[in-house]
Amino acid sequence: MWLALLTALGLMLVIEGIMPFLNPGTFRRALAVVAQADDRVLRIVGLISMVAGVVLLYVARSLF
Repeated sequence: MWLALLTALGLMLVIEGIMPFLNPGTFRRALAVVAQADDRVLRIVGLISMVAGVVLLYVARSLF
């Protein structure tokens, strides 16, 4: 279990690091837009992201 968790964490860090590495200016502007967003919008986006992640995990575990 720990191996899977650490693998997932490492993959998440690699994926999140792609945007600032390739295009830091656009990444900075995107963060400025997110910083100005309303709390409700951020919560909804976070919820959608979590649900999509759970669905993706369920599908992946069901297929393989």
